[in-house]
Amino acid sequence: MITPDDVRAAARLLEGVAHRTPVVTSRTLGENVFLKLESLQRAGAFKFRGAFNKICSLPRGSEVLAYSSGNHAQAVGLAARLLGAHATILMPADAPAAKLAATKGYGAEVVTYDRYTEDREAIAQAIAAERSLALVRPYDDPLIMAGAGTVALELIEEVGVVDTLVVPVGGGGLIAGSATIAKELGVGRVVGVEPEAGDDWRRSFAAGERVEIDVPRTIADGLQTHVPGLLTWEVASRLVDEIVTVSDAQIVEAMRFAFERLKLVIEPSGAVGIAAVRAGLVPGGRTGVIVSGGNVDADRFAELLA
Repeated sequence: MITPDDVRAAARLLEGVAHRTPVVTSRTLGENVFLKLESLQRAGAFKFRGAFNKICSLPRGSEVLAYSSGNHAQAVGLAARLLGAHATILMPADAPAAKLAATKGYGAEVVTYDRYTEDREAIAQAIAAERSLALVRPYDDPLIMAGAGTVALELIEEVGVVDTLVVPVGGGGLIAGSATIAKELGVGRVVGVEPEAGDDWRRSFAAGERVEIDVPRTIADGLQTHVPGLLTWEVASRLVDEIVTVSDAQIVEAMRFAFERLKLVIEPSGAVGIAAVRAGLVPGGRTGVIVSGGNVDADRFAELLA
């Protein structure tokens, strides 16, 4: 479990290291809809916050291992470089080329696997044991969740308490950390958004327990989890009010909207909150939307919008 004080402690640690990303509005979405642009964060996504918070807790120069489809990989690579650590990253063989290149560019060693036939957690644990590496999980860790929650804290500090906070949900680190601080500060509803093809959280909320699905086939590669995290579920199942889903087509249109109207490049996983607002899936009132990442290469972006 994490507390609001854990999120505040992470915010103090990240001050001057992580970008305090901007909040923008769009008259088309409504003057009371506030977009928190973590697409402009270091390494291109909110993941840097949790990775830095976690690696800071380890002895300087630690050898670390992470597994990720891309954003956490880049975040761990950058955080490790800044903190004098060395990172080994387990990434799916079909990870976006831009994310793979960026991860290697931060100095990380990359090991690939097949996300549809192999268990990344089992592979990661085996490598970590063999090489004596510290495992930096992508979401199921209190320090990762607390770091991610600083996104919501900054949003509320800038625009005030919102009625509804809209958060992309994959493994659950972002929504667990965000809901922890948001509910304490008075946010009325926290709504998670996931792709229709990867609705493990929606099914889990309906069942009242974690439900596992097949690895989803969706353009939102950062949200291709197949079961909620164990620790993130314990937090989010208590604090999150609703899970909604959006189609890949709605995600693409949200990316197009952000590009044409806001002049922003957003990856599919980062666009799900905007897609939910545009589809009328979110209650009215003052609404904060976390745009979680912008790591998509030019060719893939053009292909999706074509």
